[in-house]
Amino acid sequence: MTFPGRIHALVRKEFQSLLSTKSGRLLLVMPVIIQTALFPFAATLEVKNASLAVFNEDRGRASVEMMQRFAASGAFTRIIPVWSADQLDDAIGTRDALLAVHIPADFSRNIATGESSPVQVILDGRRSNSSQIAFSYLQSVLDVYLKDRAAEAGRVVPSEIVVRNWFVPNLEYTYFILPSLVAIITTIGSLIVTALSVAREREQGTFEQLLVSPLSPEMIMIGKAVPAVVVGFFQATLILTAAVVVYGIPFRGSLALLYGAMLFYALALVGVGLFISSISKTQQQAFLGAFVFMVPAILLSGYTAPVENMPVWMQHLTWFNPVRHFVEIVKGVYLKDASVARVLSLVWPLLVIGLGTLTLSALMFRRKSA
Repeated sequence: MTFPGRIHALVRKEFQSLLSTKSGRLLLVMPVIIQTALFPFAATLEVKNASLAVFNEDRGRASVEMMQRFAASGAFTRIIPVWSADQLDDAIGTRDALLAVHIPADFSRNIATGESSPVQVILDGRRSNSSQIAFSYLQSVLDVYLKDRAAEAGRVVPSEIVVRNWFVPNLEYTYFILPSLVAIITTIGSLIVTALSVAREREQGTFEQLLVSPLSPEMIMIGKAVPAVVVGFFQATLILTAAVVVYGIPFRGSLALLYGAMLFYALALVGVGLFISSISKTQQQAFLGAFVFMVPAILLSGYTAPVENMPVWMQHLTWFNPVRHFVEIVKGVYLKDASVARVLSLVWPLLVIGLGTLTLSALMFRRKSA
């Protein structure tokens, strides 16, 4: 049998193992559907339905109007009136309120005369990220109110900063989640399929048969890699389709450029998966090995926190993380039509990582077959 024929036979065998049962077919599709449906709503930094406690000692027209604007803003669906500083503390302490506002007794009088009137805002530090975002909503409402009052009184309105958000005009979090999810799902699918392949052969007692067959270790690696790459492409295509058709996120870049970069990314993951599979004796060990790699890889990818916020030494460490490079590629191509030069600058690290992991995997396979 020729070289292509041997590879074809092994690839067909792998696909039969993956697709022979209904549960196996569902495992390739259902996790993608579930995560695509849940992640845009669950994994979000947007703050909605926030509660605001208000201790208003003023009762004047200005303070009442400001409270009405808080309630009408849409950012705070629950306004909790309190009548003392102790109740204000309790509202934060019992997590009834995310923010608390203390309006002083002379607020309306100072606003009417054009004087400064500080308003105290208390944030729940246990929910620091959410409270900071909610505070920005509160501050924007307060700024608009004070400008309107200044304009009504005929006072000079200070210069205004006009903010324009490029690529994601309304800062909708789904625009960030779904493109990044392409990288995350591709990571899980390609890595798991590859990591379990050789371990499954060992458990079934067929790995030794492969080693004594006319297939070389390199042929075995190629036969194990192709199905994982195809699975990764298939799952990524499902997410891209859902992002455009279901969620209405416009795709601004080149599909050919994205899929070309995805190929190098999948090969880098396949190298990692084959290495894990080559040192694992059971599928359970292979799954745990894949999990040990995936968790820090996703955390260090910039998906959950910007790489720039990490310590410098850790930023250098993330260069060896293929997920980091591909997350940036997907968001760049999808959201802003990244140039070929920019994508290539992110592809070559994937090429280096892929060559390193595949070479290491080949050495391990040769060692096992010796």
